[in-house]
Amino acid sequence: MAVNTDVMTTKSATPPMSPSAAHEWATQSVTLHGRTLAPNTRIPLNLDWVEEVRVNTSAVERRAGTIGARRSVKKDWQAAWLLRAIACMDLTTLSGDDSAERVKRLCAKARRPLQDHLIKALGIEELHLHTGAVCVYHAFVETAVKALRGSGIPVAAVSTGFPAGLSPLAERVQEIRRSVEAGASEIDIVITRAHVFNGEWNALYDEVAAFKDACGDAHMKSILGTGDLLTLRNVGRASWVAMMAGSDFIKTSTGKEAVNATLPVSLVMVRAIREYAERTGMSVGYKPAGGIKTAKQALDWMALMKDELGRSWLEPSLFRYGASSMLADIERQLEHHVSGRYSAVSRHPIA
Repeated sequence: MAVNTDVMTTKSATPPMSPSAAHEWATQSVTLHGRTLAPNTRIPLNLDWVEEVRVNTSAVERRAGTIGARRSVKKDWQAAWLLRAIACMDLTTLSGDDSAERVKRLCAKARRPLQDHLIKALGIEELHLHTGAVCVYHAFVETAVKALRGSGIPVAAVSTGFPAGLSPLAERVQEIRRSVEAGASEIDIVITRAHVFNGEWNALYDEVAAFKDACGDAHMKSILGTGDLLTLRNVGRASWVAMMAGSDFIKTSTGKEAVNATLPVSLVMVRAIREYAERTGMSVGYKPAGGIKTAKQALDWMALMKDELGRSWLEPSLFRYGASSMLADIERQLEHHVSGRYSAVSRHPIA
């Protein structure tokens, strides 16, 4: 049973699988409404753009409520979309009891996210499927880099006093530099939420810009901590400032907040990305993280990205999930696709 990953329709399209992960910015064409976009670079802070942000919460919630209902992907189409979800996954372990052995097992899973019998049954041997990245604490960056050597899978490190982001600025900047020196090619930073609450947009801009400078060539994802930001308007404004300061991605959550990624929050952030691209001609990626645990949720977020931003944002270079347990449910759905039976979750361990 070979799954066709090269087909596209208006009903529920799956783009061709690109197993390369995050670092194709110079060669991969990104378009929006037929316009070719450049990678994001820092621009001066425009406070008018920030102050202009308005969010109709009721309308956002209504639109978000239609996302899962408006699109339905079945059979081979669903399998193909789920394969793309795997390619866009930052396989993550950020627990207090993390160990080098757990990280090594996670890296092995990132290299080979599906069991051999599923790969053969789906007819995807030539895809060489792997996850978009592996995300770990700084202490395990070197371990992950060694375990992933030769795979092309980047290592992402959470940084800047993750998850609270309240350590002194100089320490947070140095933490980024240490992770980059250890081999991390992606850095997930945490903003100071108080800057958003107090409307300190210049301070937020300067902070994110300093983090970006410390990243050097590493790609930077700015975690807004949306569950802490109280209003969708705050989410929208923080998104604009982070993008103007040079973020390569904007990301919802650390995964440690009481409320993490939600579709209404994602809709606000994704539309900010779209308007930013229309105004500047530059593309910014998006990463929902925290609470995304099922294959159905993966499909909902992919539908959101395709509807709001288009085909280019279904690539790992512009879209990632922060997830771990979601991979097990995707494997179960693919097992059902090829066998007609659901397997126990215990048959699909992560790490």
